[in-house]
Amino acid sequence: MDTLTRIRAFIDVVEAEGFSAAARKTGRSKALLSKYVRELEDELGALLLNRTTRQFSLTEAGHTYYRTAADILKEIDNLADLVRENNTDLKGKLKVTVPRTFIDADVGQSLIDFATEHPDLSLEIVADDRFVDMIEEGFDLAIRITRLDDSGLIAKKLSDFRVYACATPDFVAKYGPLTHPQELSRVPVIIDTNSRSHNSVKFVEPDGSQISVAVSGPIEVNSPQATLRAARASLGIAMVPDFIAKPYIASGELVSLFDEYLTKDRGIYAVYPHRRYLPAKVRVFVDYLHGWFRKYA
Repeated sequence: MDTLTRIRAFIDVVEAEGFSAAARKTGRSKALLSKYVRELEDELGALLLNRTTRQFSLTEAGHTYYRTAADILKEIDNLADLVRENNTDLKGKLKVTVPRTFIDADVGQSLIDFATEHPDLSLEIVADDRFVDMIEEGFDLAIRITRLDDSGLIAKKLSDFRVYACATPDFVAKYGPLTHPQELSRVPVIIDTNSRSHNSVKFVEPDGSQISVAVSGPIEVNSPQATLRAARASLGIAMVPDFIAKPYIASGELVSLFDEYLTKDRGIYAVYPHRRYLPAKVRVFVDYLHGWFRKYA
């Protein structure tokens, strides 16, 4: 029996959190998985798992071995994907983390369209507004709407991104004229607490200098969709992502303020861990999204 088979059995048991669950998941018997793990421990001369009738846990050596072995196996699997010529036959699982704002908006259709075109590839979408640790939590790829900071991750820009200052014509008539972002400090603003600095809003002067305006208002909520609804109810000005706001601006229900002061350093990115061998499924997924945004966004 080769070492890779034993390593795969060990990883299956760890990720399923037990021999019985791993047996159900892999279709192998509990006894066979136990045999493989025991042989791996004998080969290493170290105990990897603490086994009792009611509890399952990794030893310190097991934790260390799991992290490195999982990365090695992922690289081996990625290399196998890389040499496959027919990307239309992609199989397996692609685990993706996306902001709730993205998946709930029209642009979330891009993920559904991809899944439709690749029915043999299982797409696991986890909607979460926090910045997850992709490597630690086992994600293949993340969609991030942000100003991209330097990191050990690789990113491909899918689309430009703006956050519009939106209000109803009635609100502007009541509080206007509104000609400069500093005037936000004297009017009600709907605050999206997903923002890193939710009690202030950043703009850029024509000369490139940055403005930070302190804001307050009747509602604070961690949902761009909710801030949009509040703006449509004339409760205040809301900072709304462009892919949510554009239809309402186009219809005239909302107006966009201070456009010449909007920051231009943000985008929608596909982000993935740096790997020597990029999995074919990730490469195809990123290329698909890039094409989708060029066509529809």
